[in-house]
Amino acid sequence: MDAIDRKIISILQENAETPIQAIADVVNLSTTPCWRRVQKLKELGVIKKQVALCDPAMLNVGVTVFISIRTNQHSQAWLTKFADHVKDIPEVIEFYRMSGDVDYLIRVVVPDIAAYDAVYKKLIRIADLHDVSSSFAMEQIKYTTALPVDYCD
Repeated sequence: MDAIDRKIISILQENAETPIQAIADVVNLSTTPCWRRVQKLKELGVIKKQVALCDPAMLNVGVTVFISIRTNQHSQAWLTKFADHVKDIPEVIEFYRMSGDVDYLIRVVVPDIAAYDAVYKKLIRIADLHDVSSSFAMEQIKYTTALPVDYCD
């Protein structure tokens, strides 16, 4: 991956609807070679998919909650069951298995505390959890879906 590919990725991460001609102009290529590079990035899996980013407030899910979970269960069977059920909760938009004191970190978006409580009740019904701790985001200071491109070769 060269500097042109990195620039194309940066442009598309900011706005996936940027016309190929506009991208080509910025990276100093003609349209067809630029289009080929975009297609190659898709084929390689560098560009996984293109999505619409929505305003959470406009969809009435303006409350972000980070849920830290600790469990005494560390078997593959337990993880598979837990992960399969958590993935089915629509309010869960990020879900990570962690190292350190917390076993799992989940990010949910909900309209209010009552909706969060419903998600919490779903979580504790899924599996035996040792500790569930929730933190409510007071202010979003930085948010981006754009990944840094300076580390790829």
